[in-house]
Amino acid sequence: MKDPTRVIMHADMDAFYASVEQRDRPELRGQPLAVGGASTRGVVAAASYEARRFGVRSAMPSVEAKRRCPDLVFVRGNMTLYKKESARLFEIFTEYSPVVERISLDEAFLDLTGSARLMGPAKQLGQNLRKRVREELSLPVSVGIAPIKMVAKIASAAAKPDGLLEVLANDVRGFLEPLPLSRIWGIGPVAQERLQELGFHKIGDVARADDHTLQHTLGDWGIEIAKLARGEDIRDVEPYREALSYSEEHTFSQDISDKHELEPLIREHAESVARRLRNERLRAHTVVLKWKSARRTGPGVRGYPVFTRRTTLAQPTDDGRTISQNAIDLLYRCGPDGAIRLLGVGCTGLTNDSTDQLPLFGAHEKARQTTLNQTVDQITRRFGKKAIGELARKDREQVGLSMQVKRGDDPDA
Repeated sequence: MKDPTRVIMHADMDAFYASVEQRDRPELRGQPLAVGGASTRGVVAAASYEARRFGVRSAMPSVEAKRRCPDLVFVRGNMTLYKKESARLFEIFTEYSPVVERISLDEAFLDLTGSARLMGPAKQLGQNLRKRVREELSLPVSVGIAPIKMVAKIASAAAKPDGLLEVLANDVRGFLEPLPLSRIWGIGPVAQERLQELGFHKIGDVARADDHTLQHTLGDWGIEIAKLARGEDIRDVEPYREALSYSEEHTFSQDISDKHELEPLIREHAESVARRLRNERLRAHTVVLKWKSARRTGPGVRGYPVFTRRTTLAQPTDDGRTISQNAIDLLYRCGPDGAIRLLGVGCTGLTNDSTDQLPLFGAHEKARQTTLNQTVDQITRRFGKKAIGELARKDREQVGLSMQVKRGDDPDA
């Protein structure tokens, strides 16, 4: 059952990337704006509220967004700037609670249970936080407050744009009942269709169903979604979640079939992953190569099949050259046999064990490479990634931006 004394806030910036652009570029204010790639394969990373009136949404193909809003203005975006603003945002969050769960660059859960006892009513804390963000960042943020995480997130969405909604413990059930099934965590389009076939159309329909019927028709999953539908969620705000893998990927503006053209991108991705591993003092046992075929096999954006190949290393590594060599070996040994539209390099099997089996030969070379990596990291932290070179812009046309927080990434790089 939910704990009525628990107070959880969900803070979510409003059209974060687009709001930052409009804040810093007055000529864009009031304009329908999309941040992302404008190419035929571009994807909208964020849409201003002026654009949303035309049905433009994040993750929408840019071609569709332009069709819905012919006057839509595209900007490429500036991830370095967005990460810096995110860092400022989370500094504010931590002043209101020591327990902050980062969901993305612009979104977090805050456990206000202790804060509310010490600093006053939760709703007032939410208003104060919104005021601070507006004063210090000149950006809007919407806030939801509830005794459980799912309801807090739904409340912040209902408060948009630039609002606050608190759902008290006694009101949770009534708040949830009229909402569509899709608002329950874990229910996607397929699951929603299945539930509707069984006669469940609103969250209240699931909440009122008896557990025996749900378990008979849906198994244990039915019991879990019924608990959520009734506002029963014991999940805590988690301030830290261990990373299971590190990766970088890139979607091309045009398909690539020549494997030699992919090698520079593999090296760049490998160096980026290695740098993040070193920042976190981790090393990886396994290198993963990922690609998405250019040959469509189904409808929609998911109609392009994705493949992965991996190799396990004799010793864990945080060296970009080692990662790239193994990824390139995978490329030629068992990689794509045709044109591809996306390529990624990743590492998994992470360890913070710094002990190595000393090599019989090459100890000097290993020490030299370690020194080189440390030097590159220092240069990157001081001058940014561009200081050590990157692929030509024509090979790096941006098709979209991610809100995902990359663990180990330097916000200033």
